[in-house]
Amino acid sequence: MSSETSHLFKVVPFLLILLFCSTSARAQNDDSQADEGRSIVANSALNYELLEPNQQIRKVEVLLNAKSADRIDNGKLYVGASLIALMDYQASNTDSKFGYLMRHPTSNNQIGKEVSEAVLHSAQLMIAGSITDWLTVYSVLLYDPQQSFGGGTLTSLSRNQLQLRRGYIVFGNLNTFPVYGAVGKMDVNFGNQDSVSPFTNSTMWHAFAGLGYGALVGINTSGLNVSFTAVQGGAQFRALHVPVEGTSVPSRLNNFVVDANYTLKVTEEASIKAGASYEKGSPYCQGFPVVHFQPCEDANAASTFYGSVEANGLRIIGAFAKTADEWSGTFNPSPPLNVFAASKVSSLVAGASYEVTNSGMYAFTISAEFSNFVAGPEGAPWERQNQYVLGGALKIRNSSKLFLELFRTEGYAPLNFVSGGNFDDPGVTHSDRDARSHGIVFGGQIVL
Repeated sequence: MSSETSHLFKVVPFLLILLFCSTSARAQNDDSQADEGRSIVANSALNYELLEPNQQIRKVEVLLNAKSADRIDNGKLYVGASLIALMDYQASNTDSKFGYLMRHPTSNNQIGKEVSEAVLHSAQLMIAGSITDWLTVYSVLLYDPQQSFGGGTLTSLSRNQLQLRRGYIVFGNLNTFPVYGAVGKMDVNFGNQDSVSPFTNSTMWHAFAGLGYGALVGINTSGLNVSFTAVQGGAQFRALHVPVEGTSVPSRLNNFVVDANYTLKVTEEASIKAGASYEKGSPYCQGFPVVHFQPCEDANAASTFYGSVEANGLRIIGAFAKTADEWSGTFNPSPPLNVFAASKVSSLVAGASYEVTNSGMYAFTISAEFSNFVAGPEGAPWERQNQYVLGGALKIRNSSKLFLELFRTEGYAPLNFVSGGNFDDPGVTHSDRDARSHGIVFGGQIVL
């Protein structure tokens, strides 16, 4: 069977499911349960919250809160679809080195000092529902060639694959008992990985947002939310790594994440949140040369502090995360790069958004955000990568949005071979602290 035929068989089921759902479910643009008696429901406002990729990362909490508010009925199958399409332009002062992380940064896809494109960025298909007041299921299929870690160019079949991005069972009913849990493939509760930008994930998200197989248990009461997540070790799907007998095989629950936050409700429309997290194993543990997803000798823990303020359409977020130990792979023993000592990895994010107007049908929001990734000492080629984003978003019917973003990056420090080791000369690295790029993104996310 040819690779093209194999790929077709992988895509066809996704298209058939989408076609079935679109013909079987009637989209709702509010939170009403007008489909009484129907077994398949498409609630676009709820679907938006469950499929929005960068502003409500903790989907377990979204599900629990929706269940508590009677927005999810027992025995109904909630089906949703999301598609993000965009056009963008980027320019860099350094040949083929673009620091913008919303596309996989490789020379296969970023040639020269300018890049322009019009692409389908990603598509998602979601299925969720509650069997009882205490059991809820959630799963998302994702197609995202721009951010896939597959080899080749943007159009290569190895990067154009479907994956079950998230899938888990949630146990709990916050209306009757404050303890909840979840088991499956999930985003872990390490810090605040949200962004105020309408499309672009923060650099903090790229650096520390973990996705892996695990089991979560938490308690949510009187504004206090504490959770513990046991995670399978090895090199997980994203940002979680604890060696399993010297391998990268995720076959043992030997990693964990602890998170605690408190929300103070000042008024009906104003609140303040503060929290902290700790994880046993971050992704920054390989020796030199660094090859992502390869085994580590020892785990490198990380901690984070975060907070947010929300009041009358204004939202302010801030977070800082740092590893407990130096990332040994950031030391290149070959001259002239051996003058730069191994460094701890840190990241911070600070941003604000403001809802300028909201007519019910349309809501317009502006935002500004700074985030960074620091992996080396001052002056090292891999010292840091900064990101600035100015955004504007028009939300439509509480379920879809059009967006425009202006961005700038400073530095170019990919994780793979961050300090060198992939050239004939071991004292050379592709990281470049002086690389600069800027660009503009226009697009939309449509959710049904």
